[in-house]
Amino acid sequence: MKRIKFLTSIMLIIIGLTALSFTAGKGVILRLCPQQGKTYVVNTKNTTVNVMKIQGQTINSTQIMEIRQSFSATEISEKKNVFDTEIEAIKMSVSQMGMNLVYDSDNPQNTSPMLAGQTGEFENALHKPTTITYNELGKTDDTKKLRMNQLNHIIIQLPEEEVSVGSKWNYDKTQSVNDIEFTINMEYTVTGIGKKGVNVNVTGTIDSKDVTGTYEGTATINPQTGMVTSSSIKSKLSTTISEQGMTIPTTMNSTMTVTVEEK
Repeated sequence: MKRIKFLTSIMLIIIGLTALSFTAGKGVILRLCPQQGKTYVVNTKNTTVNVMKIQGQTINSTQIMEIRQSFSATEISEKKNVFDTEIEAIKMSVSQMGMNLVYDSDNPQNTSPMLAGQTGEFENALHKPTTITYNELGKTDDTKKLRMNQLNHIIIQLPEEEVSVGSKWNYDKTQSVNDIEFTINMEYTVTGIGKKGVNVNVTGTIDSKDVTGTYEGTATINPQTGMVTSSSIKSKLSTTISEQGMTIPTTMNSTMTVTVEEK
């Protein structure tokens, strides 16, 4: 009787290990393949705490930026995916030294008077229909066509090879902060694969003489469309800003959340 129980226990362990091995080895090939005719909306929210050292004093400010951008695929093939896209809304709030300033494109009557005349970049980005083309791996040369483009948060460069749990891939991503352009080396590590999504850990390091920093977070990629459906990324950047003859060391701690939904 004991021998039967022992053998049963061994069999359960073997079955468990086999199932674990099968799950870990399950692979998927990721390719950008959105559904033509559907309109999607990407919502991003970036909360940044800025710490600036000015003439021996420390000044803290908090900025929250929310952007809503719609897009739809008008042409899909093995070699390219063509999207029509535009930014529909921008909302920002800045809290600093007891002041709270807001900008809201959906409700312009709520925009703070102190920001009047200083929101030209936002207004130039709003409601500008643009066509952007990506290949099947999510690469494009068109992102500068649209100011403040948010598609780069959900259309990432995908690996050519099949991925499974534990797989990693890297690519370089260009970004700018305060008109300083720098390159981030992004690394994605697959932590789980299911019918609804490929879960990945995201890390990044910055290669620039002007900016140093790191990125860390998680994301979920839809295996059918190859697009990120949600993500949460934290970053810590350090740079030096020159303003009115002063050199201002600045640290920026940010959390970016991204969601995608059908319109």
